[in-house]
Amino acid sequence: MDIMNATMAFAALSQPTRLAVFRLLIKAGPDGMSAGDIAEVLNVRQNTMSANLAVLLNAGLLRNERRGRSIRYSADMNGVRALLAFLMSDCCGGHPELCQQVIDEIACAS
Repeated sequence: MDIMNATMAFAALSQPTRLAVFRLLIKAGPDGMSAGDIAEVLNVRQNTMSANLAVLLNAGLLRNERRGRSIRYSADMNGVRALLAFLMSDCCGGHPELCQQVIDEIACAS
């Protein structure tokens, strides 16, 4: 990931509804959710939700998959991983052991 892609990702996440969508889809896991379900859970109109999903897709933070007449959205873990790697690439001035606390904090709980 380069600085332009990271900037797009942060811009996408800088809006409260999009950040809520992203966090919801991280929690939903690989099966994701339909746009209608996301809109219902977050109490957002369908057309507004579609626009927000498009921004997150373009930023590389979500992926979508058509299943019959429905489209399911999920977090793009490759995009998330690339963004986190970009942020941590020069971590701790040559002392990677200092980064372990951050890594432990963001790792999924067992």
